[in-house]
Amino acid sequence: MTNKDFFLALDALEQEKGISKDYFLNALKTALATAYRRNFDETRPVEVDLKPEKFSIDIYAYQTVVNEVVDENAEISLQDAASSTNKILRFDEETGKWVTKKTAKVGDRLIEMISPKDFGRISASTAKQVITQKLREQEKNSAYGEFANKVDTLMTGVINRVDVDTVYIEFPGTNIEGVMMQFDQIPGEKYNVGDRVKVYVKKLRETAYGVQAIVSRSHANFVKKLFELEVPEIQDGVVEIVNIVREVGYRTKIAINSKDPNVDALGACVGNKGVRVNQIVYSLGGEKIDIIVWSDDPFEYIARALSPAKVISVEIDEITKAARVIVPDDKLSLAIGKGGQNVRLAAKLTNWKIDVKSESKAAQDNVDATSHTDVDNIGDIFSGTEDINLD
Repeated sequence: MTNKDFFLALDALEQEKGISKDYFLNALKTALATAYRRNFDETRPVEVDLKPEKFSIDIYAYQTVVNEVVDENAEISLQDAASSTNKILRFDEETGKWVTKKTAKVGDRLIEMISPKDFGRISASTAKQVITQKLREQEKNSAYGEFANKVDTLMTGVINRVDVDTVYIEFPGTNIEGVMMQFDQIPGEKYNVGDRVKVYVKKLRETAYGVQAIVSRSHANFVKKLFELEVPEIQDGVVEIVNIVREVGYRTKIAINSKDPNVDALGACVGNKGVRVNQIVYSLGGEKIDIIVWSDDPFEYIARALSPAKVISVEIDEITKAARVIVPDDKLSLAIGKGGQNVRLAAKLTNWKIDVKSESKAAQDNVDATSHTDVDNIGDIFSGTEDINLD
């Protein structure tokens, strides 16, 4: 490749990729200087002068003029510089360029043009490496910037391969690959090449092969974003999601609150005949969802969080953030849930430690099941939550 061919190739890249030619030239100067020193055992500092308008590539070694030489490779005394036949350059502060001078003074550079005839092969190889690297960097930066606003959102992609337990997803129209690892998948779901899949974008990461999006279907925010998608009142900010907890594939509890007293938060999330919440349940492969109306009264909030079980009474200790809950004997297993799942999720949702006892066990322990009830007509609290229990 001739110098002219090289610079014309950079012009073509600038037009095709929209990347400034200077972006490549600055990196190429450093790379060529390093390549020359490595291949020709040059001990002096080396600089490369690229002149696209003249299609020229000049390489020169230089020494800085000093009063007292410390580094013989990089420096030359003022006396030796005066007797040298090499060109003298001085930096012009006004123009920001090195200009030729007839006599030397401290701070000038004494330069020697050293462009060898057989450097063409090395320079061509170096240029190819630099351009390839810079193109990758530019594509990576472009892809990262393009996708940065997709973090913490839902996206739909197409599965392009499944490698053991990791699913790789293509997002049409982008240069980003989605990666869904095993712990980000819903247990029991099958992922086949060509399937369309909706995922939550957790974060972006840079790899040697480009930018990847780490995506999930198991993250609690996946369910949160589904509610935001299905419920216009949440999109508009009228209904807010206070908290959401999830045991993926089994049950989600979501606490909601209406900022407008005229808007029924529970009804908005459930939808007419359950159409909205049922759509979300379908997207989760049948995972149960308990929608809890948030309350600033911990008695009410804890009682509601144990849905679908009914609660007789709640006793709380605000210092230890612990609650003792009494439920009917026939609702104990429902309140606790399989493997303690329901009470565990309720505790996470409310940020209270919850101990559930049956009414008969509380009586045996000499606990007055009514003396600690701070919720009037507590059965009325659950008139809405039972309707949306999806057991």
